[in-house]
Amino acid sequence: MIWYPYEQMKTMKAPYKIEDANGVYLYTKDQKLIDSVSSWWCMIHGYKHPELTAAIQEQAGKFCHVMLGGLTHDPVQKLSAKLEEFLPGDLNYCFFSDSGSVGVEVALKMALQYNTNRLDDRRLVMQLDNAHHGSELKKRTMVLALEHAYHGDTFKAMEVGDDEDYHFAFDKKEGVVHIPTEIPALEEAFAKYHDRLNCFIVEPLLQGAGGMRMYDISFLKRARELCDEYDVLLIFDEVATGFGRTGHRFVADLVLPDILVLGKALTGGYIGHAVTVANEKVFRAFYSDNDRHALMHGPTFMGNALACAAALKGIEIFEREDYMSKIARIEAISQREMLGFTDPRIKEVRVMGGCTCVEVYDEATLEGFQQFAYERGVFSRPFLKYMYSMVPYVIQEEELVHIFDVMKEWFRRG
Repeated sequence: MIWYPYEQMKTMKAPYKIEDANGVYLYTKDQKLIDSVSSWWCMIHGYKHPELTAAIQEQAGKFCHVMLGGLTHDPVQKLSAKLEEFLPGDLNYCFFSDSGSVGVEVALKMALQYNTNRLDDRRLVMQLDNAHHGSELKKRTMVLALEHAYHGDTFKAMEVGDDEDYHFAFDKKEGVVHIPTEIPALEEAFAKYHDRLNCFIVEPLLQGAGGMRMYDISFLKRARELCDEYDVLLIFDEVATGFGRTGHRFVADLVLPDILVLGKALTGGYIGHAVTVANEKVFRAFYSDNDRHALMHGPTFMGNALACAAALKGIEIFEREDYMSKIARIEAISQREMLGFTDPRIKEVRVMGGCTCVEVYDEATLEGFQQFAYERGVFSRPFLKYMYSMVPYVIQEEELVHIFDVMKEWFRRG
């Protein structure tokens, strides 16, 4: 028996069974559906893309996977080199894993051990200098995160998350502070906790599973300044926001973090994979003659050859086909069709890049919408008080308009 995600198995409605998929369409036995959510936001190139399929098939003809422990291979070397070229600043050191949630775990583990390694180095220097300044040596274990944050469902990712709807069964751990996306709250947190803060982790500009919440870049710019001032690492979880979803290639292009996590669209959604990318400062804290300073982490499927082949081809397509222009067009159509649409049950309509969200006051308002959309040729998956779209970037204007027409029809039907 399949145990489905985020569902009460006793009462859940039977899932739609997909028999084929192509472009932006999913096919059941009796319906053709536009996938308005890109299979949890990852299928940016659409389904059955011939080049991505061929890249995976070509690599499978050689080998599908070898471990990175003591071995390496061309696809992972080429992807690492491509990401070093593709990403901004000195985000050059790629640690691969098998999902976005694990990528976040790796980022937090890096940040916490970064502090430990540096303390070891300082203590050694002090011993050699016969110096003693104990007040300068302090282990920093506190993590700053956002209210309504979602970073995945593994344990450290849940700890820095802030959504009871996902993690209500697990006690909150001490050592994580959540703040709203407001500069005064940010400054207050740094003033109060700066000597204990290890890192600040955010979903930049767009908080996905926490409600498609959107905020201003000025918050992140101030965060970068404060992290620099107080020697705190800044982590961007761009698992959902990367590869253009916010209307920017990466939010890291605007504000440079110390650690960046990518997943979902990294492989175009064709195979699960993620990467945690560190800058020079972080990497150097691990690069040592001391074996204890190594990052002791190693997912079995990190650097999977099929996933790396898909990611390389996907990035090639993203650049060659000028996906940023496609995303700008999606955003313009979304604004034209949805901004200004009102209904007494709607709290707010918001658009950013390739994401459109209709937030309602009462989640009961959306009950039945999924089936309503299905009957009209759209696969949608609203959650809580949020009806939204995160479409594949290859969508055509008439297909995108149809999604929005179905959304508006739900409210207009009375």
